[in-house]
Amino acid sequence: MKYRLITLLVLLPFISFAQERGVGIRLGEPLSITYKDFISEYISIEGMIGTAGINGASYYQRDFESNLPQSNAFYISHSAKKGVSFNVRSAYHEDITDVFGITEGYLLGYGGVGVQLRTTKVSYNYTDGQTGTGSAIRVDNRTNVDFGPEVFVGAEYYFDDVPISIFGEAGFFLELIDRVGHMKAQGGIGVRYLF
Repeated sequence: MKYRLITLLVLLPFISFAQERGVGIRLGEPLSITYKDFISEYISIEGMIGTAGINGASYYQRDFESNLPQSNAFYISHSAKKGVSFNVRSAYHEDITDVFGITEGYLLGYGGVGVQLRTTKVSYNYTDGQTGTGSAIRVDNRTNVDFGPEVFVGAEYYFDDVPISIFGEAGFFLELIDRVGHMKAQGGIGVRYLF
């Protein structure tokens, strides 16, 4: 009996810790499946996999012009398709339930940092020299890869009676690989099942 009690006391933090895990879906930029777990009372880690939106048209035109497939290539147009997005991040949480006078469930405000890897499939149409010179239209297919840090803030509401939380957040992604310094606003809402 004594060993069972000691074992229970040792495992109790891990049993309660397991109740903070959640898996769900995040609608927004990027659209992702999310897994979140708390490593302490205030700190969480999160992994997301999904699909990221594409950048503006001028972003890809500049990318083509800075990396020509041939020295005399002339940009005509492009098409881009969403690719894959991976995020790994950590956040600090504070209980803000009393600030909003919430009487059922609880609300956590959070802010954090992470890293993100995004891909986009881009198909460029171009000619050898200026258009109208009789040059045939050529196609150059590329995978645009962006990598960099992200910062974000948000809030997550945990229901009392059901193992579900809902959240909303906003942040910024800063490219370090492909185009250094390009910044993209991001945000989303979502729901997680807690287990």
